[in-house]
Amino acid sequence: MRTMAAKTHRTAPPPAVLSARALNRATLERQLLLRRSTMSAGEAVTHLVGLQAQNTKPPYFQLYARLADFDPGELSALMESRQAVRIVSLRSTLHTHTADDALTLVPLVRAPRDRELRGFGRGLEGVDLDRLAAVAEAFVQERPRPLGELRAELLTHWPDADPLALTVAARCLLPLVQATPRGLWGRGGQVALTTVEHWLGRSAEPAPALDATVLRYLGAFGPASVMDFQSWAGLTRTKEVFERLRPRLLTFRDERGTELFDLPDGPRPDPGTPAPPRFLPEFDNLLLGHADRTRVIPDVNKGRNGKGNQTYGSVLVDGFLDALWRVDREGGTAVLTVQPLRRPTRAQRTEITEEAARMLAVMTDATDHDVRFGTFLDFGD
Repeated sequence: MRTMAAKTHRTAPPPAVLSARALNRATLERQLLLRRSTMSAGEAVTHLVGLQAQNTKPPYFQLYARLADFDPGELSALMESRQAVRIVSLRSTLHTHTADDALTLVPLVRAPRDRELRGFGRGLEGVDLDRLAAVAEAFVQERPRPLGELRAELLTHWPDADPLALTVAARCLLPLVQATPRGLWGRGGQVALTTVEHWLGRSAEPAPALDATVLRYLGAFGPASVMDFQSWAGLTRTKEVFERLRPRLLTFRDERGTELFDLPDGPRPDPGTPAPPRFLPEFDNLLLGHADRTRVIPDVNKGRNGKGNQTYGSVLVDGFLDALWRVDREGGTAVLTVQPLRRPTRAQRTEITEEAARMLAVMTDATDHDVRFGTFLDFGD
């Protein structure tokens, strides 16, 4: 009698585990922070999928930290020529995006703005949101309007509504850009809003599939989990997108067991690769781009880069947030103060000082520069 041989079932090997240091080096490489890139400012803004821009100067400091021979005038020229804009996008926060991303990415990440709008429900009782959008759109397309003018116009139509809720509703319902000179390097200007289509002189294109944005995210922030992506974008329920992409991606685990996805050709440098000091401005997307931020912010320093509503710049030492920084003016001298969160080695202190001096020479107009180290735990007092 012929017997059947038992079938051998082979199970796939478990995914490789990436240490926090391995994730750190991979992310720094993609963020152009392990070594400065020769990309143009426009190419870098595209690659990084935008720059956090709650304040006007941080986008320039973000690019200085990442690009070789960066001149702030390059990004400013993109803003002035309308090849880049300041617009509310990821996480319902203000970002600097290329014109193309402003027209395509912004509609794709609208969900956080919808949530924000629902939070003002009581202040918008009796307000027809479709009509509000139409009124606001017509008003800001006549010319860029300061917030006060937009609020006053909306109150003529809905005098009993909450004034703040009306302007937030307009911002959430419409893709509004901040017109220049706001955001230009070395120049100032109040916030004046108009629609992105009117500002750019062209209609919005269909939003790309979310799949493409996930791939771009992994290219700039990976390896990363589903929750990391959702934290960065301000979206929810995107697991099915990752499942759809799974056959095209590699998978890993972090030291806590979380599944991470990555591009097959995504750079994953040796964890021992040296990481030079980098000065990041407040709200840099590197520090906000993951649900689990321990790849950049050690647990011991969690929450230490701010005090109350004040957030300071962060210094990466050996790739991790390990100091804070700020610049003050004392007459004609730009004084950069570094507040270590742990005592740096003598070599690290020298590297930090040299990097700070280079940044002051490029990013300030002061005739004299001074780099100082603060004492432990007294930064901002």
